[in-house]
Amino acid sequence: MGSVYPEASGIRDIGSSTMKYIPTIYSGKMLVKYYTATVFGAIANTDYEGEIKAQGDTVEIRALPDITINTHYKGQNLTYEQPEATAVTLTIDKGKSWSFATNIVDDGQTDLKDYHEKWSGVAAKQMKIAIDSDVLSNIYDDADSSNYGNSAGAISGDIALGADGGTSVALAKTDVIDKIVECGQVLTEQDVPEEGRWMVIPAWMCSLILTSDLKDASLSGDGTSMLRNGRLGMIDTFTLYKSNQLPTTADGSANTCTFIMFGTRDAVTFATQIVENENLKNPNAFGTLFRGLQVYGFKTIKPEALGILYAHKA
Repeated sequence: MGSVYPEASGIRDIGSSTMKYIPTIYSGKMLVKYYTATVFGAIANTDYEGEIKAQGDTVEIRALPDITINTHYKGQNLTYEQPEATAVTLTIDKGKSWSFATNIVDDGQTDLKDYHEKWSGVAAKQMKIAIDSDVLSNIYDDADSSNYGNSAGAISGDIALGADGGTSVALAKTDVIDKIVECGQVLTEQDVPEEGRWMVIPAWMCSLILTSDLKDASLSGDGTSMLRNGRLGMIDTFTLYKSNQLPTTADGSANTCTFIMFGTRDAVTFATQIVENENLKNPNAFGTLFRGLQVYGFKTIKPEALGILYAHKA
C-alpha cells in the first residue's frame, strides 16, 4: 500500500509496500454500532411468565364469563344461566439463537483482548431486536374487528382507521393529533381503561407530531409543549413510542402504509422461559465457542385492547 497523500510525479513514496516507512495504525476503539429501538417490553405484559418459567410449554389462561343482567319484576321466577368462558392458550413455541467461534491464535495476537465480549454484547442486543420485530410483525392481525378499518368504533362505527390493502388514512401535521384522539375513542368505546395506554408510531409520524401546531402543553403530559422541548411524551391518553420495526405494506393506491398500533399492556402477553448465554472450549479446534439462546412465546389475550391505524404520510 502506497502513500494516500497526493504526490508529484517522480517523488519517492516511503510508504510504499516495499519500504513500509509509514505504518497503518489500527484504533483501539471500535466503530459505534447503532441499534434499532425496541418496544415490546413496554407494550406487552409478562403476567404469566412466572407460571411457565420452571417447567411446561403451555399456560392455559382462564377468562371471566359475561353474566346477563335482567330486568326484575316482583314475584318473578328467576332463570339461572350457566356462565361459560373460553380459556386462552399461551404457548412457548418460538426461539432465537446466535453463535460464533474464536481462535486461540487470534486471541493471543490481537490487541483487542475483549473483542469477544463486545461481539456477545452485539448479539444480545440484536436478539432483542429480532424478538421485537417478531412481536410487532404478528400481533397487528389480532386486533378486535371494531378496532381497525374505515368503520371502526364499537359504538360509533364511523371512525376511519384505514383498511389493509384498500383505502389508508393520509396523515398530515394538521390532522395527526385529531387521529390520535380518535384512536383513544376507539379504545374507550370498548371500555378499555385509560391507564397504561400506548401507541407505537413510525419516525415519519413522529416528525408530523413534532412539527404540528401542538400548543396545548397538557396534551404532551407535562408543563412544556412538545414543540418547545422536542421530546415525545403523551398525547391524549397515549404514551407514544417510536419504532422502525412496525410492519408496512401497500394500499390500493400504491401508498406505502404503516400498521400503527395502539392499546394497553392487557392486550398482549409475553413470556420467555430460557435465556442462555455461554461459552465453552471448541472440541474441534483451539479456541472458544460463544452462543446464546432465548425461547419465548406471546399471545394477544385481549383483542379489544388492541387497535390498528393503517396510515401513510400525506
